[in-house]
Amino acid sequence: MLLSKKLKLVLVGVFSLLTSVSFASTVDSLDVPSAAMNKTYKAAVVLPNSYAKNKASYPVLYLLHGGGGHFRDWLTSTPDKMLVKNLADQYNMIIVMPEGETFGWYLDSPYDATNKFETYITKEVIQKIDNTYRTVKDKKGRVITGLSMGGHGAMYLSTRHPELFAAAGTMSGAMDMNYTKFKINEAFTQSLKDRFQKLLGTSDVSQEVFFKNSVVNMAETIKANNLPVTIDCGVDDFLIEVNRELHRRLVYNGTPHDYTERPGAHTWEYWQNSLPYHVLFFHKVLKTNGVTVE
Repeated sequence: MLLSKKLKLVLVGVFSLLTSVSFASTVDSLDVPSAAMNKTYKAAVVLPNSYAKNKASYPVLYLLHGGGGHFRDWLTSTPDKMLVKNLADQYNMIIVMPEGETFGWYLDSPYDATNKFETYITKEVIQKIDNTYRTVKDKKGRVITGLSMGGHGAMYLSTRHPELFAAAGTMSGAMDMNYTKFKINEAFTQSLKDRFQKLLGTSDVSQEVFFKNSVVNMAETIKANNLPVTIDCGVDDFLIEVNRELHRRLVYNGTPHDYTERPGAHTWEYWQNSLPYHVLFFHKVLKTNGVTVE
C-alpha cells in the first residue's frame, strides 16, 4: 500500500527528530565528593555525540565559572544555550564544568577550612572524571580555561600544576587579586573587601597572601612551565588593565602566549564570542599532542 505524500513527510520529520536526539551531545550532572571539604559538589559534564559510539579516549576541557556563579553557568547563562554542547560535538572533546563556589577563587584558603578548591579540582575532580569516563588520562589530553574569577583559576591551577594540563586560557580574567586595581564602584569594592576578608582572613591588599596568589605575579613560573597560553579581555571590561599588565610581563620576560583584546565588556555576550576561540586554540594543541578524536 502506497503511503500518501503527506504521511511520508510526517515520517521523515519524525525520523529526523529521533536522529537528532539520538546523536546530540549529552549533559551529565555528576556528584563529585570532596574529602578535603567534607562535602559533595556537582559538576556538569558534556559528552560529545560521538562518545556513545566511539571507543576512543577523549581529551577533556575544564571550563570554570566566574565569581557569584555556579557550575551550570556556562550551560544556562550564554545567549546561545547550545554553545558548549555544540563545541563538544564540533571538536570531539569532553567539557567539564566543576563547582568553584561564588567566591572560592579555585585556591586553598589559608583562613577558611571549608574552601579548598585547588585541592578539589586538581586531586578530586580530575580523578573522578578520569575514573568515570573514557578520557586521556594524562596532561597531554587536559586543557583548562574560564571566565573572570574562573579565568584566574584556570591560570592559577595550570601554573601551579603544570603536570596536569597541556594548555590554559583566561577570558576576562581577574589576573590580579588586588581589587583596588579593578575599575569598579565603591559598593562593589566594599563587597569584595568583605568577601576577601572571609576567604583570606584579610582585605588588606598589601598583605603577602594577595601577592603570592595573584597570577599576574607568576609570570616567571608561567615562562618556566612553557605551557601554551591564550588570554583575552574586552576593552570595556573593568578587568582590562590587570590583563594588560600580565600581558606586558609575559612580553617582557619572553613568554610565548596569545593575547587578544576585543570590543566588549564583562558580559555573557562577550564570553559566548570568546569561548570558540579558546576551544580552537586548545584543539590545535591537542592535535599536536596526538590525542584528538577524529
